[in-house]
Amino acid sequence: MKSRPTKQKLKQRGILKERVFGCDLGEHLLNSGNDVPQVLKSCSEFIEKYGIVDGIYRHSGVSSNIQKLRSVYYYFFQMGKFPPKHFISLI
Repeated sequence: MKSRPTKQKLKQRGILKERVFGCDLGEHLLNSGNDVPQVLKSCSEFIEKYGIVDGIYRHSGVSSNIQKLRSVYYYFFQMGKFPPKHFISLI
């Protein structure tokens, strides 16, 4: 009987991905080697570039769009697909 592969082996093979949402922030930063989560950098850069709306950081996004954005960010990183106000709720 074969033993189950370790978590590290699954990550090396690309089967198990690092989580972006719903994980421990300190652990995520340690694993990524960044001081600030990449999703936060990406979202804020996008908002600063395209969110030309007064008070954009006070807007809430639609819950269903936020879920879609999480999936898009996590798998495809196609951030230009949704209006800027939905990016704020990811931050």
